[in-house]
Amino acid sequence: MSTDFVRAHTRLAPVPFVPELVLYQADEPIELWERTEAAGGEQPPPFWAFAWAGGQALARHLLDEPELVSGRAVLDLATGSGLVAVAAARAGAGTVTANDIDPLSLAAAEANAEANRVALRYVEGDLLAGGFPEADVILAGDVFYSREMAGRVLPFLRRAAGRGALVLVGDPGRAYLPVAGMIHRARYEVPVPESLESVPIRRTSVWQVDGTSR
Repeated sequence: MSTDFVRAHTRLAPVPFVPELVLYQADEPIELWERTEAAGGEQPPPFWAFAWAGGQALARHLLDEPELVSGRAVLDLATGSGLVAVAAARAGAGTVTANDIDPLSLAAAEANAEANRVALRYVEGDLLAGGFPEADVILAGDVFYSREMAGRVLPFLRRAAGRGALVLVGDPGRAYLPVAGMIHRARYEVPVPESLESVPIRRTSVWQVDGTSR
Protein backbone atom coordinates (compact mmCIF):
# COMPACT_ATOMS: atom_id res chain seq x y z
CA MET A 1 0.00 0.00 0.00
CA SER A 2 1.09 3.54 -0.64
CA THR A 3 0.05 7.15 -0.81
CA ASP A 4 -2.17 6.14 -3.75
CA PHE A 5 -4.33 4.03 -1.40
CA VAL A 6 -4.55 6.93 1.05
CA ARG A 7 -5.63 9.40 -1.60
CA ALA A 8 -8.09 6.95 -3.17
CA HIS A 9 -10.01 6.30 0.05
CA THR A 10 -10.03 9.73 1.67
CA ARG A 11 -10.54 13.34 0.72
CA LEU A 12 -8.34 16.33 1.39
CA ALA A 13 -10.03 18.72 3.81
CA PRO A 14 -9.11 21.27 6.50
CA VAL A 15 -8.60 19.95 10.02
CA PRO A 16 -11.58 21.13 12.12
CA PHE A 17 -9.58 22.60 15.02
CA VAL A 18 -6.49 23.45 12.98
CA PRO A 19 -7.89 24.86 9.73
CA GLU A 20 -4.47 26.14 8.65
CA LEU A 21 -3.66 22.51 7.85
CA VAL A 22 -5.31 19.97 5.56
CA LEU A 23 -5.45 16.20 5.89
CA TYR A 24 -6.57 13.27 3.80
CA GLN A 25 -9.56 12.19 5.93
CA ALA A 26 -12.13 9.42 5.64
CA ASP A 27 -15.82 10.28 5.59
CA GLU A 28 -17.02 6.78 6.58
CA PRO A 29 -14.79 5.11 9.19
CA ILE A 30 -16.43 1.68 9.17
CA GLU A 31 -16.34 1.44 5.38
CA LEU A 32 -12.64 2.32 5.33
CA TRP A 33 -11.94 -0.22 8.09
CA GLU A 34 -13.50 -2.88 5.87
CA ARG A 35 -11.62 -1.76 2.76
CA THR A 36 -8.32 -1.79 4.61
CA GLU A 37 -8.91 -5.35 5.80
CA ALA A 38 -9.97 -6.41 2.32
CA ALA A 39 -6.73 -5.06 0.86
CA GLY A 40 -4.91 -8.06 2.32
CA GLY A 41 -2.65 -8.96 5.20
CA GLU A 42 -3.12 -8.14 8.85
CA GLN A 43 -3.56 -4.41 8.54
CA PRO A 44 -3.89 -2.29 11.68
CA PRO A 45 -7.06 -0.19 11.92
CA PRO A 46 -6.82 2.96 9.77
CA PHE A 47 -6.06 5.37 12.62
CA TRP A 48 -4.25 7.44 10.00
CA ALA A 49 -7.49 8.50 8.29
CA PHE A 50 -8.92 10.69 11.05
CA ALA A 51 -8.05 13.84 12.97
CA TRP A 52 -8.15 12.50 16.52
CA ALA A 53 -8.75 14.88 19.41
CA GLY A 54 -5.33 14.54 21.04
CA GLY A 55 -3.55 15.18 17.78
CA GLN A 56 -5.67 18.21 16.98
CA ALA A 57 -4.99 19.69 20.43
CA LEU A 58 -1.25 19.12 20.12
CA ALA A 59 -1.18 20.58 16.61
CA ARG A 60 -3.08 23.66 17.78
CA HIS A 61 -0.73 24.06 20.76
CA LEU A 62 2.37 23.92 18.56
CA LEU A 63 1.07 26.40 16.03
CA ASP A 64 0.07 28.79 18.82
CA GLU A 65 3.39 28.34 20.65
CA PRO A 66 5.97 27.66 17.90
CA GLU A 67 8.86 28.40 20.25
CA LEU A 68 8.30 24.92 21.74
CA VAL A 69 9.72 23.28 18.61
CA SER A 70 11.40 26.05 16.63
CA GLY A 71 14.79 24.88 15.36
CA ARG A 72 14.62 21.66 17.38
CA ALA A 73 14.70 17.96 16.45
CA VAL A 74 11.19 16.55 16.93
CA LEU A 75 9.80 13.01 17.07
CA ASP A 76 6.07 12.43 16.57
CA LEU A 77 5.46 9.05 18.20
CA ALA A 78 2.65 6.91 16.76
CA THR A 79 2.08 9.60 14.17
CA GLY A 80 -1.16 8.24 12.68
CA SER A 81 -2.08 10.72 9.97
CA GLY A 82 1.05 12.78 10.58
CA LEU A 83 -1.04 15.76 11.72
CA VAL A 84 1.16 16.58 14.74
CA ALA A 85 4.35 16.08 12.74
CA VAL A 86 3.06 18.41 10.02
CA ALA A 87 2.15 21.02 12.64
CA ALA A 88 5.62 20.79 14.18
CA ALA A 89 7.22 21.30 10.78
CA ARG A 90 4.91 24.23 10.04
CA ALA A 91 5.83 25.71 13.45
CA GLY A 92 9.49 25.78 12.43
CA ALA A 93 11.03 22.63 13.87
CA GLY A 94 14.54 21.91 12.65
CA THR A 95 13.72 18.31 11.73
CA VAL A 96 10.57 16.26 12.29
CA THR A 97 10.51 12.47 12.36
CA ALA A 98 7.16 10.72 12.01
CA ASN A 99 7.12 7.24 13.56
CA ASP A 100 4.53 4.48 13.39
CA ILE A 101 4.35 0.69 13.24
CA ASP A 102 1.86 0.89 10.35
CA PRO A 103 3.44 1.51 6.93
CA LEU A 104 0.11 2.86 5.68
CA SER A 105 0.22 5.46 8.45
CA LEU A 106 3.58 6.64 7.17
CA ALA A 107 2.16 6.75 3.65
CA ALA A 108 -0.63 8.97 4.96
CA ALA A 109 1.90 11.16 6.78
CA GLU A 110 3.86 11.50 3.54
CA ALA A 111 0.74 12.45 1.57
CA ASN A 112 -0.28 14.95 4.25
CA ALA A 113 3.19 16.46 4.45
CA GLU A 114 3.16 16.96 0.68
CA ALA A 115 -0.32 18.53 0.84
CA ASN A 116 0.88 20.99 3.47
CA ARG A 117 4.23 21.62 1.76
CA VAL A 118 6.44 20.54 4.63
CA ALA A 119 9.25 17.98 4.85
CA LEU A 120 9.21 15.05 7.28
CA ARG A 121 11.45 12.10 8.00
CA TYR A 122 9.90 8.65 8.46
CA VAL A 123 10.80 5.78 10.79
CA GLU A 124 8.71 2.60 10.66
CA GLY A 125 8.69 0.28 13.66
CA ASP A 126 8.30 0.05 17.42
CA LEU A 127 10.62 2.48 19.23
CA LEU A 128 9.25 1.90 22.71
CA ALA A 129 11.70 -0.77 23.82
CA GLY A 130 14.65 1.43 22.95
CA GLY A 131 14.63 5.16 22.56
CA PHE A 132 15.18 8.04 20.20
CA PRO A 133 17.89 10.12 21.85
CA GLU A 134 18.33 12.46 18.88
CA ALA A 135 14.93 14.06 19.57
CA ASP A 136 14.85 17.29 21.58
CA VAL A 137 11.05 17.19 21.59
CA ILE A 138 8.78 14.14 21.65
CA LEU A 139 5.09 14.49 20.79
CA ALA A 140 2.44 11.86 21.48
CA GLY A 141 -1.22 12.32 20.58
CA ASP A 142 -3.90 9.83 21.66
CA VAL A 143 -1.47 7.10 22.74
CA PHE A 144 -3.18 6.13 26.01
CA TYR A 145 -6.09 4.28 24.43
CA SER A 146 -5.43 0.88 26.07
CA ARG A 147 -3.87 -0.45 29.26
CA GLU A 148 -1.23 -2.34 27.29
CA MET A 149 -0.21 0.67 25.22
CA ALA A 150 -0.13 2.94 28.26
CA GLY A 151 2.08 0.49 30.11
CA ARG A 152 4.60 0.52 27.27
CA VAL A 153 4.55 4.15 26.19
CA LEU A 154 4.75 5.83 29.59
CA PRO A 155 8.24 4.50 30.48
CA PHE A 156 9.48 5.59 27.04
CA LEU A 157 8.14 9.10 27.53
CA ARG A 158 9.47 9.36 31.08
CA ARG A 159 12.94 8.23 30.02
CA ALA A 160 12.95 10.89 27.31
CA ALA A 161 11.81 13.59 29.73
CA GLY A 162 14.40 12.42 32.24
CA ARG A 163 17.23 13.00 29.78
CA GLY A 164 15.98 16.53 29.17
CA ALA A 165 13.66 16.22 26.16
CA LEU A 166 10.44 18.22 26.10
CA VAL A 167 7.67 15.59 26.04
CA LEU A 168 4.14 16.71 25.20
CA VAL A 169 1.03 14.53 25.23
CA GLY A 170 -2.37 15.33 23.71
CA ASP A 171 -5.26 13.40 25.24
CA PRO A 172 -9.07 13.78 25.52
CA GLY A 173 -9.29 12.07 28.90
CA ARG A 174 -8.81 8.47 27.79
CA ALA A 175 -9.20 5.92 30.56
CA TYR A 176 -5.52 5.02 30.75
CA LEU A 177 -4.02 8.50 30.78
CA PRO A 178 -1.65 8.64 33.80
CA VAL A 179 -1.94 12.30 34.85
CA ALA A 180 0.27 11.75 37.90
CA GLY A 181 3.70 13.06 37.01
CA MET A 182 2.35 15.27 34.23
CA ILE A 183 2.07 19.04 34.04
CA HIS A 184 -1.14 20.45 32.57
CA ARG A 185 -0.37 22.99 29.82
CA ALA A 186 -3.61 23.68 27.97
CA ARG A 187 -7.23 22.60 27.50
CA TYR A 188 -9.28 22.82 24.32
CA GLU A 189 -12.78 21.99 23.10
CA VAL A 190 -11.97 19.94 20.00
CA PRO A 191 -14.43 18.99 17.23
CA VAL A 192 -14.25 15.24 16.52
CA PRO A 193 -15.96 12.74 14.19
CA GLU A 194 -19.11 11.80 16.08
CA SER A 195 -19.15 8.41 14.35
CA LEU A 196 -15.91 7.57 16.17
CA GLU A 197 -16.24 9.41 19.47
CA SER A 198 -20.05 9.34 20.01
CA VAL A 199 -19.93 13.09 20.75
CA PRO A 200 -19.23 16.09 18.48
CA ILE A 201 -16.79 17.78 20.88
CA ARG A 202 -14.08 16.38 23.13
CA ARG A 203 -12.51 18.40 25.94
CA THR A 204 -8.85 17.69 25.29
CA SER A 205 -5.71 18.58 27.21
CA VAL A 206 -2.05 19.00 26.42
CA TRP A 207 0.21 17.63 29.13
CA GLN A 208 3.96 17.83 29.66
CA VAL A 209 5.68 14.75 31.09
CA ASP A 210 7.69 15.69 34.16
CA GLY A 211 11.21 14.31 33.82
CA THR A 212 11.72 14.26 37.59
CA SER A 213 8.81 11.90 38.32
CA ARG A 214 8.97 8.11 38.41
